Amino acid sequence: MLFSEVIGQEALRQQLAGAAQRGRVSHAQLLVGREGSGGMALALAYAQYLMCEAPTEADACGQCSACAKMHKLAHPDLHFAFPVNVPTGDRRKDPVSDMFIAEWRTALLSNPYLTEQEWLQGLQLSNKQGNISAHEAEAILRKLTLKAFEGRYKILLMWLPERMNATAANKLLKLIEEPPAQTLFLLVAENTGLLLKTILSRTQLVHVPPVGEEALAAMLARELRLPQAEARTAAHLANGSVPEARRVATLSSEQGEHFAPFVQLMRLSYSKKPDEMVQRISWADEQAGAGRELQKSFLAYALRMVRENFAMNRQAHEAVYLAGEEAAWSAKFSPFIHPGNVGAIYHELNLALQHLAQNGNPKIIFTDLILKLSRLIRG
Repeated sequence: MLFSEVIGQEALRQQLAGAAQRGRVSHAQLLVGREGSGGMALALAYAQYLMCEAPTEADACGQCSACAKMHKLAHPDLHFAFPVNVPTGDRRKDPVSDMFIAEWRTALLSNPYLTEQEWLQGLQLSNKQGNISAHEAEAILRKLTLKAFEGRYKILLMWLPERMNATAANKLLKLIEEPPAQTLFLLVAENTGLLLKTILSRTQLVHVPPVGEEALAAMLARELRLPQAEARTAAHLANGSVPEARRVATLSSEQGEHFAPFVQLMRLSYSKKPDEMVQRISWADEQAGAGRELQKSFLAYALRMVRENFAMNRQAHEAVYLAGEEAAWSAKFSPFIHPGNVGAIYHELNLALQHLAQNGNPKIIFTDLILKLSRLIRG
C-alpha cells in the first residue's frame, strides 16, 4: 500500500516518510488510533516505504520488485500477527496467524480499514473472541531470529496487540527490547489501556488521530459519487472513521440493526408500568444473544444517539446530524436527555462497553444497564 492511498493523515504520512529518510526508524513503534482511523493502512504504507528499493521523498516507488510483493502482502520479510481463533467444532489446536494468512491477505487487500468485527465474522467465530496467544509469540520468535531473505528490514506487523494475553506479551518483551539487527516491530493498537505497561514502555508511541471530515467527505464523493452535502453529512456522522463513513453513506445496516432496539431500550427505561420489568429482562436477554462484536457495535451506536439527542435538546442544531426516522424520533425523545442525566447515561453506556471488551457476561451487563438507565431517564 502506498502513502498516497491512505485516506487523510497527511501530517503523519510526512512524519513517517521523513523519519525513514533521516534514518531515524525506531525498532518498535506503536501506532495508536481508534477503530477506522487508519492505523493499519499507515503501517502497511510505512512498511512498503521501508522495503522499497527506490523510494521518493514522499512515497514508495510502487514499481520495484519489493513494492510488487508488498502490494500482494507477500514479501518474505514481512510477517503478520493478528487475533485468531477457531469456530466451535473446529478441532485445530493452538491457532496462530499463519493458519489464516490466506484469509488475512484477502481481507486486508480488499479493505485496509478492516475492523475487528468484520475480521472475526469472516472467521465465523460467532460469540468467540480472537486473541494473540503464547503459541503466536513462539512462532514470532522463530521467524524473527532468521536472517532477512531479500529486504533491508524484517518487519513484524502486529494488529491489535491488546489482544495478547500476558504470557504471550512476556515472551516477546526481550525481543521487542533487543531485536536482531534490522528487525522492526510495527504494532497497530486501538486501546492501550488493555496493553501491558511493559510493552508500552518498550515502544515508540505514534498517535493516529481520527480522519478529518474533509478527507472523509472527499473519499465518499470519489468512491460513491455522493453530492457534496450528503458526503459532508456522512463524514460528520462517521466521527473520524473510514468504515463508519462508508456505512453511513450507503445507508448502513447499523441504523436498521440498532435503531429499533435502541428505541425499545429508551422506552422501557422511561416506562413506569409494573409489567415493564419482564420486558426489560426480555430485552436484555435478546441483546445478550447477539454476537459480542454486534453488542459492542450497538453500545457505540447508543452513545452516538445520546450525544445527538443531547445536542438537539440544547438547540445546537448545527451540531446535530440525524436524518429519516432517527431525526423524527429524536425530535420527540430529546427532552429526556438533558444536563441532569446525560453525563451519567454516557458513563453507564461506556462502562457496559468496557465490561464487554473485558469479556464480561453480556446478560448481566445488559440487565444492569437497562435498570440503571431506567432510574436516570425517569428521574
